[in-house]
Amino acid sequence: MASRRLTDLLRGEQARRRREDVVAAWALPQDRLAPGADQPVSASDDTLILLFMCCHPSLSPPSQIALTLRAVGGLTTAEIARAFLVPEGTMTRRITRAKQRVKDSGLPFRLPRGPERAERLGAVLHVLYLIFNEGYASTSGPDLQRAELAAEAIRLTRMVHRLLPGDPEVAGLLALMLLTDARRPARTGPDGALIPMAEQDRGLWNAAYIAEGVELVTGALSRGRPGPYQLQAAIAAVHDEAATAEETDWPQITALYELLMRDSDNPMLALNHAVAVAMARGPEAGLGLLDGLGDRLADDHRLYAVRAHLLEMSGDHAGARDSYEEAAGRAMSLPQQRYLHAKAARLKDG
Repeated sequence: MASRRLTDLLRGEQARRRREDVVAAWALPQDRLAPGADQPVSASDDTLILLFMCCHPSLSPPSQIALTLRAVGGLTTAEIARAFLVPEGTMTRRITRAKQRVKDSGLPFRLPRGPERAERLGAVLHVLYLIFNEGYASTSGPDLQRAELAAEAIRLTRMVHRLLPGDPEVAGLLALMLLTDARRPARTGPDGALIPMAEQDRGLWNAAYIAEGVELVTGALSRGRPGPYQLQAAIAAVHDEAATAEETDWPQITALYELLMRDSDNPMLALNHAVAVAMARGPEAGLGLLDGLGDRLADDHRLYAVRAHLLEMSGDHAGARDSYEEAAGRAMSLPQQRYLHAKAARLKDG
C-alpha cells in the first residue's frame, strides 16, 4: 500500500512541484521550481541548475540522493525515509544538513561553467544512477525492487536528456536505465521471488523500453569515444536483444567489459567481467579471475553468489552449496537471501 501511494505521488503534478524548505532556504522564486517531466523544457530551464545544486561536491552520495529526491523529485521526507528504510528523523537531519552545506557554500544559482560543468554533470548522473540501482535491486529490506525509485530516476534522467540532448553520456545513462528496467516485469514471480535473467520469460520484457534504449545507445556510440554509461548500456542491449539466454553474445559482452575496465578499477566491473568470461570460455576461466577480488569484495554477497554459480557450472556442487550459503549470510535483501538459500538447498537435496 505504501509503495502504491508513493508511485501515485511520483506521478502526480502536485508531488513533482512540492519542495521542502530547501527552496525557501536557497531563496528561489516560485518560477524556479522544477516543472514536471511532461511539461516543455528548454536549455535554460532551472531544473538542471537545481539538480547541480543538489549534487554539490561537498555532499556525500546519500545526502545528494536525498536532496535530489526532495528538491527535484518532489517526494516528502517521510516518503524518502520509507524508500531507504531509515527513520524519518534521520532523513530529516540528512536533508537539513545537506541544504545548509549548499547554502553555506555560497553557490550561485546558475549552471557551472567550463571543466567544472563536465565534472559536476558526472556527479548528477552518478546520483541518478544510484537512485535507479536502489530501485531496481534494493540493497536491503523485504522487497527485491522499489519500482517507484527506478521510475523517478528514469523520469529525472529523461528531463536531463531533454535539457542536454547532445550529451552522449546522458543518453547512455537513460538507455541503460530503460534497457535494464525493461526486464523488471519478469524479475519476480507471483510471490515476489527472484527470477534470474536466464530463467525469465522474455516475452514479459518491455519491448518499447528496449527499442528506445537501443536507439539511444546506438546514437550515443556514434559520437566518438564511448563513456562508461554508454558501454554499460551497450552490454544491456546485447542481453535484451538475445531471443533466448543461450543466444546471448557473451564474447561481445566480455569485450565491452574489458573496454570499461580500461578506465576503471571498480571491483564490481571485474566481477561482472568474470561472469562474462565464464559464460564465453568456461567456468574455470571465470573462477580464476575471482581470486584477485577476495580482498576488495570480502563482505559483498555478490562475490560468493558468483563463485557459487561458477562452481555449480563446473560440477563442484559441494563447493557451490557452501558458497551459496555464504552469499545468503551476507545478503541484506530478503528475496535475495531466500533465493540463495533455495539454491543451496536444491544442491543438497540433489
